Amino acid sequence: MGRAAPSRAAGAELPRRCGPRRPSLAALGFLAVLGLLLGSGDCQLQTPCRIQKCTTDFVSLTSHLNSALEGFDLEFCKALRAYSACTYRNSKVCRGNLVYHSAVLGISDLMSQRNCSKDGPTSSTNPEVTHDPCNYIGHTEAREHQGEEKTLPPTYLFCGLFGDPHLRTFKDHFQTCKVEGAWPLIDNNYLSVQVTNVPVVPGSSATATNKITIIFKSYQDCTDQRVYQAVTDDLPAAFVDGTTSGGEGNTKSLQIVEKVSGKYVEMHAKYIGTTVYIRQLGNYLTLAIRMPQELVMAYEESQDLQLCVNGCPSSERIDDSGHLPLPVMGHLLPQGGAAHRRSAYTLETATTKCHEKMLVKDIYFYSCVFDLLTTGDANFTAAAHSALQDVEALHPRKEHWHIFPSGGGGGVGKGNKFFVGLGLMCLILVAFF
Repeated sequence: MGRAAPSRAAGAELPRRCGPRRPSLAALGFLAVLGLLLGSGDCQLQTPCRIQKCTTDFVSLTSHLNSALEGFDLEFCKALRAYSACTYRNSKVCRGNLVYHSAVLGISDLMSQRNCSKDGPTSSTNPEVTHDPCNYIGHTEAREHQGEEKTLPPTYLFCGLFGDPHLRTFKDHFQTCKVEGAWPLIDNNYLSVQVTNVPVVPGSSATATNKITIIFKSYQDCTDQRVYQAVTDDLPAAFVDGTTSGGEGNTKSLQIVEKVSGKYVEMHAKYIGTTVYIRQLGNYLTLAIRMPQELVMAYEESQDLQLCVNGCPSSERIDDSGHLPLPVMGHLLPQGGAAHRRSAYTLETATTKCHEKMLVKDIYFYSCVFDLLTTGDANFTAAAHSALQDVEALHPRKEHWHIFPSGGGGGVGKGNKFFVGLGLMCLILVAFF
């Protein structure tokens, strides 16, 4: 508390050596937390300093924006100008407040970085104005402002498919399956995803994905139906009708973003709060998706065959309750894994190869080893590594990123919580300093 004393005298000049540093965008997020801690106690003898309100309004206006989508800079600059105007209105009552001065400097830096003009339109903090019916986050908030019962923030779920193939369901169950041919991953009232898998080694039960079909179903006035199809060596940056987006006006409610030509695309369906990543690594495709739980569960009884929701049928499973059948003491893989073809890798060399990409020996690491021993194809190492990167980008809960093959179900590893906590501490330190 002793450090806050200099700010109590209105107009007191802070020592130059202690002046606030110019914060990054990450630091502004930290200021929102800092504002909650410091509140406006320095100004409560007069009109209270409302820098906390300015910062939380800015976070609210920008939290749903995606820098990969068209129109990001326009909306971000509008929000920055609104933030700047709010700080100006509070300039007298917040004089001497460290959080206030840091915010002012941070706004100036961000406006320079984004080439935002000081004059121009600003975002409105009026909920009736800012809520977009074709923005899933916006219309869930709108229901609350229209007098409906206050609801918790939406819960997001993750599903991924990669390798031979390995499936991570919406329930965070990890399975390795045969599922040769066409199978539905997702089939609900908003989205359908189907994959086609082919054998990777003659005579083996292991398969991999060479075709993905996605149907974004028509939804109100937000988008007409769009169909996307990718096959090996043809990963387009457009839907099958040649369009790259859905929706009216400059703000697209559905959009394809090509990250690496012919190798990696993202699909952002803002109207249903859904993000899809598709990659080609070697001769096969991988898929990762994040979707709100309430939409994932919006399906009829006849649509219950969904691998992402209910996992693979027991007859299609290669793993044993999450445990992959790796060779031990020279014995070959059971169930036809590697017994039909001599792999270029031994258990030792496969382990070394996978450890180059993945330091944590979780289920993604063991999937990499399994795939190398099964196929001898080093591209499966990159597939496992990319799958884990997609988890880190899309899975909403950091403590569930890693799954460890222990305790009978391939459940979420709890030993990773220490590393998550350490990572968060580092993030705060980087943001502040």
